[in-house]
Amino acid sequence: MPRPLRVAVVGSGPAGIYAADALLKSDAAADPGVSIDIFERMPAPFGLIRYGVAPDHPRIKGIITALHQVLDKPQVRLFGNVDYGADIHLDDLRAFYDAVIFATGATADRAMSSVPGIDLDGSYGAADFVSWYDGHPDVPRTWPLEAEKVAVLGVGNVALDVARILAKTAEELLPTEIPPNVHEGLLANKAREIHVFGRRGPAQAKFSPMELRELDHSPTIEVVVDPEDIDYDEGSIATRRGNKQADMVAKTLEKWAIRDVGDRPHKLFLHFFESPSEILGEDGKVTGLRTERTELDGTGNVKGTGEFKDWDVTAVYRAVGYLSDKLPKLPWDIDSGTVPDEGGRVIQESGEHLTSTYVTGWIRRGPIGLIGHTKGDANETVSNLLDDFANGRLRTPATPEPEAVDAFLAEHSVRYTTWEGWHRLDAAEKALGEPQGRERVKLVEREDMLRESGA
Repeated sequence: MPRPLRVAVVGSGPAGIYAADALLKSDAAADPGVSIDIFERMPAPFGLIRYGVAPDHPRIKGIITALHQVLDKPQVRLFGNVDYGADIHLDDLRAFYDAVIFATGATADRAMSSVPGIDLDGSYGAADFVSWYDGHPDVPRTWPLEAEKVAVLGVGNVALDVARILAKTAEELLPTEIPPNVHEGLLANKAREIHVFGRRGPAQAKFSPMELRELDHSPTIEVVVDPEDIDYDEGSIATRRGNKQADMVAKTLEKWAIRDVGDRPHKLFLHFFESPSEILGEDGKVTGLRTERTELDGTGNVKGTGEFKDWDVTAVYRAVGYLSDKLPKLPWDIDSGTVPDEGGRVIQESGEHLTSTYVTGWIRRGPIGLIGHTKGDANETVSNLLDDFANGRLRTPATPEPEAVDAFLAEHSVRYTTWEGWHRLDAAEKALGEPQGRERVKLVEREDMLRESGA
């Protein structure tokens, strides 16, 4: 009797779990069957849903319900707190599995090395701030929130998240799952003015319409848009006609630009046509931001005007994109921060497919698009993996028995969590929130997570 197809998935965020789901729905799941092990560096699953989505967005976190249904399947096992490249390596995975799918996402900030002053004290990467307020166990437990006026560079959803968390009060965020150290930190937040800067115009902003509108829902945040920043050229008009989301964003910004400024205590300014040229500083600390005014060139792109303006801010957050970490033993495109691939098949410098090795999600195409977009990636990658399986192009593992993985981790003293352990951790976090009328209080310390998971 043929054994099931054994597949390892590295990364338990949406990309990895969507890949597992595609395998479970394939013909191979019926004959010869599939057996999937998901490896996750964190003690808890769900990747950016747990550690990248702002805590006041429970709607997006609802995606976890769908991911649960996949991990509940008996053909799937979770190995949490297992770090690829440290606890387990590519050669190890090849010994246990017919194929390996890497779905490790992106956690670091993309560099802005061309901007002078980027390394000043008070200049922060958005990814680090997100990790702090989302209770990531591997970052410091405190965050400096001394600045009364703050700049956020970027016009994507991460920039909106950062600006919104900085502008809201600690009490507004208390009903969410933020851990006590984050609530305590936000109580000391002195920010009263948040300035979000975009190099191009309203039609080129990368906000999602709903995320943008949510900015205006807080009773403490006054969103301000300068009417002079509402400008379109032929390229911008074409973008609006061809992209419903871009048109909805532009309409929201237009509405805000023509209204009177209200009296909510925190002001959140959305600036367009301002390109950061220098972060100003004294004694090694941020004292301001210098931008160059830009103008549309007819195509939707912009050019500098030579007019500069200095903004009175003492903290700058860079939200200009994420970058994936390089994975050991895999080829790497340093410019895009991705693993080279064709249809999800990892491609070596020689142009040949690295046998039995695949990628999906952000490690494949870069940190762009919404969470749902990774589903199409996963389907394509799994389709090509199954084609390689059907045509005998996969490696044959030396020890495909599932218990061989458990024995390996035990032999190497790797303390790992399981899907059953997640249920225990989930229950523990919900129990912490119950006395306060909150859905959960997220545990932050890795040791606490391991203990509650029963690892």
